[in-house]
Amino acid sequence: MSERVGSFRAARLWGDGARWRAGFADPGAALARARADLVLWMPVAIGCGGGVYFALRTEPSGLVLAALLAVMVAGVAGLLRGPEALRLLAGLVAFAALGFTLSAHRTHSVAAPVLDFRYYGPVEGRIVKVDRSSRDLIRLTLDRVTLKRVAPERTPERVRVSLHGAQDHLLPEPGMRVMLTANLMAPNGPAEPGGWDYRRTAWFESLGAVGYSRTPVMLVEGADPHDLALAGHRARMAISRAMQERMPGQAGAVAAALMTGDRSGITEATNEVMRISNLYHIVSISGLHMAMLAGFVFAAIRYGLAACGTLALILPAKKIAAAAALVAASVYLWIAGPEVATQRSYIMAAVMLLAVLFDRRALSLRTVAMAAVMILIARPESLTEPGFQMSFAATVGLIVSNTRWAEWSRPLPHLLRPAIALLFTSLVAGIVTGPIAAAHFNRGSGYGLLANFLAVPVMGTLVMPGGVIAAVLAPFGLAAPALWVMDLGTRWMILVAEWVAGLKGASVMVMAPPVAVLPVMSLGAVVAVLARGPLRMAGMVAVAVSMVLWTQAERPVLLVSSGAEIVGLAGPEGRGLSKPVADFVASSWLAADGDGATVAEAAARPVFTGDRGARVANWQGRAVVHLTGKAGLESLPQYCRDGALVILAGTAPAEGAGSCEIWDQPRLRDSGALAFDARGDVTWANAVSGIRPWTVAGRWAQ
Repeated sequence: MSERVGSFRAARLWGDGARWRAGFADPGAALARARADLVLWMPVAIGCGGGVYFALRTEPSGLVLAALLAVMVAGVAGLLRGPEALRLLAGLVAFAALGFTLSAHRTHSVAAPVLDFRYYGPVEGRIVKVDRSSRDLIRLTLDRVTLKRVAPERTPERVRVSLHGAQDHLLPEPGMRVMLTANLMAPNGPAEPGGWDYRRTAWFESLGAVGYSRTPVMLVEGADPHDLALAGHRARMAISRAMQERMPGQAGAVAAALMTGDRSGITEATNEVMRISNLYHIVSISGLHMAMLAGFVFAAIRYGLAACGTLALILPAKKIAAAAALVAASVYLWIAGPEVATQRSYIMAAVMLLAVLFDRRALSLRTVAMAAVMILIARPESLTEPGFQMSFAATVGLIVSNTRWAEWSRPLPHLLRPAIALLFTSLVAGIVTGPIAAAHFNRGSGYGLLANFLAVPVMGTLVMPGGVIAAVLAPFGLAAPALWVMDLGTRWMILVAEWVAGLKGASVMVMAPPVAVLPVMSLGAVVAVLARGPLRMAGMVAVAVSMVLWTQAERPVLLVSSGAEIVGLAGPEGRGLSKPVADFVASSWLAADGDGATVAEAAARPVFTGDRGARVANWQGRAVVHLTGKAGLESLPQYCRDGALVILAGTAPAEGAGSCEIWDQPRLRDSGALAFDARGDVTWANAVSGIRPWTVAGRWAQ
């Protein structure tokens, strides 16, 4: 037996080598063969075109877009009638041009006003979303907004307000029209040049202002029960409240998030242990949830029909089960809401179920490719989101590894196969998504495999089936036993998350990679999976090069926030902060450094000295001064000397204050956050982002 297996593997390796040699000898023929796999390359090409668009520093002109349309037409013509060896290349060029133009069209089609000044006053609007901020504050997203003394054409389409203080007098629900007094401003730019730009995310959500309120929310008008557009929202919140009443505590909040997408009941402490243990995907509706729900319904219907004797021989049980699972997934989408991650998960599940209905392989690279194409056409901005990248990376990794698993699992005992299969799939998913998660979140989980091995089976066997059964029995008042099972399962998952998060080395901080690393790594991995012959080796080399580039990453020595609230200077013990403020910005800097210190710990490092309003550090023989408050402004002449670098949280006098380099708030408002490298060269955040529709400086929507 072992000899036959060895001979088979040797023959396969010899065949692979022969194909490689043929590819080197006749690359045109290799490209011609690859044209049959064009459907697999479509999302890659569309994504490359969209990636180029989002990476630009300035918005392309109409002439550029017209030229790309011409390139697209020429590429389609080459694909249909060109030389055989060039047809794949022509098709890829056409789809890349399509991705670029789709991204540009989507960007301008969602244009809405962005608040270009700080606003304080009454805000009135209709609640369309209720969630929770990173500080455990309830947040309201409002549309149909009215701002006092702001013209309608300058009023944002949507605003998001965090609620401070007690708000027990009103239970906010989607559809309610409310009024409150709030501080609003435009969505913030990146914490540092090249960092995550929240303005772009907000742009595609038509979110033109964010802020906070310390006053009670007043109800102006109740939700319209006939408003079908918000019917799903109301159903979601009603189901979520009912579940949390039956399952009090964080177990109920997590269970409600799993079934409805409402995460407003989950505290930041629970979110944090979920992140550290690599279980955060559990509280965010993803492909895993859709797959478990659809899979349970599919299996229940199919095996239920199989138990019906002769009826099972007459009816197409598999297709009936697929249709029922598609209906269940559609209802789940309607309840869970229009979040991008939920829609992406639904599209992937729907494509696979439709493949079953049309007698195609449900789980294949082609079905995944078609799901990716549909998402990139509908929402090209998804390409830049970690959820899109990680979900498709995990799915492709599992499909590719499934063939190997079928071979390796043959000698294993039947009783051990399910457990080992779970370990194997968790390992594969962790390997392919780990670098993406580390690049986006600057954190790796030391025991993520262990946490998923302990929690995911419980979610698949108790929590999600319990939720489906509870939904079926709830109209008859019989949901209590199923909810009890869900409660047990979610309590176990939270217990696992807390235990794993408490282990030494559970959270591993990772330095942020250079901007080019993630695109090169992703494209190289895709080429290594899809290509044949020498191109596959080129993809592997690209992945290796990206990892080398990551290890050579250099962080800025000096960082300045866009509002002059805080300054960070790298020292022997790590980055020291001028003040323990600006938690989000400071935490982003420390995370990108791969530094696990808290903001308070970083502010206590002996880098900056001096009074509260005048913090001073020495950098390469040059004074770096951070002046805040009235006292800081008054002491400007004292510190503005000998070429010092002064960061002023205020407005510098027009006549000048001495011989120094001043960055005051008006100047920083135009430049955005600053980053100084070891040579003293400075980079502006807005110079990196350029003038794009989502930057307030562009004023595109007004």
